[in-house]
Amino acid sequence: MEKLLEVKDLKVSFQTFFGEVEAVRGVSFHVNKGETVALVGESGCGKSVTASSIMQLLPMPPAFYKDGQILFNGEDIVKKTEKEMQSIRGSQIAMIFQDPMTSLNPTMKVGKQIVEGLIKHNKLTKAQAEKRAIDMLELVSVPQPEKRISQYPHEFSGGMRQRVMIALAMVSNPQLLIADEPTTALDVTVQAQILDLMKSIQNKLDTSIILITHDLGVVADISDRVIVMYAGQLLEEGTVDEIFKNPGHPYTRKLLGSVPRLDMDRLKSLHSIEGTPPDLYIPPKGCPFFDRCDEAMVICKDHMPDREYHTNSHYSCCWLNHPMAQSAVEGSEA
Repeated sequence: MEKLLEVKDLKVSFQTFFGEVEAVRGVSFHVNKGETVALVGESGCGKSVTASSIMQLLPMPPAFYKDGQILFNGEDIVKKTEKEMQSIRGSQIAMIFQDPMTSLNPTMKVGKQIVEGLIKHNKLTKAQAEKRAIDMLELVSVPQPEKRISQYPHEFSGGMRQRVMIALAMVSNPQLLIADEPTTALDVTVQAQILDLMKSIQNKLDTSIILITHDLGVVADISDRVIVMYAGQLLEEGTVDEIFKNPGHPYTRKLLGSVPRLDMDRLKSLHSIEGTPPDLYIPPKGCPFFDRCDEAMVICKDHMPDREYHTNSHYSCCWLNHPMAQSAVEGSEA
């Protein structure tokens, strides 16, 4: 498959009063055309910073690119000026933010917020842009779009505001959609409707999606590949089936173990991951999950393992998967 986006050894930090916070530490991944890739992990692991870096939405300062490349259609986004990025945002790369109420301008009618991007990026007349906005609202299943286009965000329910956000993001047919917790604070029924809507639009427009979420149920429903992130680094990557059926990193196994399942004993408590993520003012030398891992070895503390591939599409960064680890276990048992 053809790569649309390729992130290579990305390092992003924040300069604070107390020192440098290394929020993203050597992240590398790619997104193919028409593919959905989920980026999962605990809060504060660097998911949203990585996504914002792709669109150059981080305030600089205090944020700064320390190293790496972000190749979109072969061009390095990191090197582009703000003026160049303005022509990319919305038209080629779009983003759905976590909270539609704070992302939509409460003082502007919904239609105007959609129309202004169309006029800027697609050089349409106001009448053409309004017709396109109505068609897009209809596509995302907003009832009576001709009427709702003249209403303010507060006149929409939470689920409808999220539909408007999707319409706003997709109206210029971007090649890449970044969805940052698109179903947060929505009830389960609306959540399912939003996911079905995203899949439907993706099929119609052949859009690539980066899905940022904590919800592994959402991941299983909509994603092709899964990337597990922790403390600013990638610990595992694979297809949905590979990650859910054969997780290779202890952190991934603990994440999956904390998710309720229909076949679980209702009296059995869910597993929790004890401890807290490391302080990225002083990032660990070795595996960042060392302090919370039940299977940690001495080498894990001071040396970060390389990627060990289980299949061509599935790798994990864990010393337990190193070829010499199994022989050491067998030798100790003997």
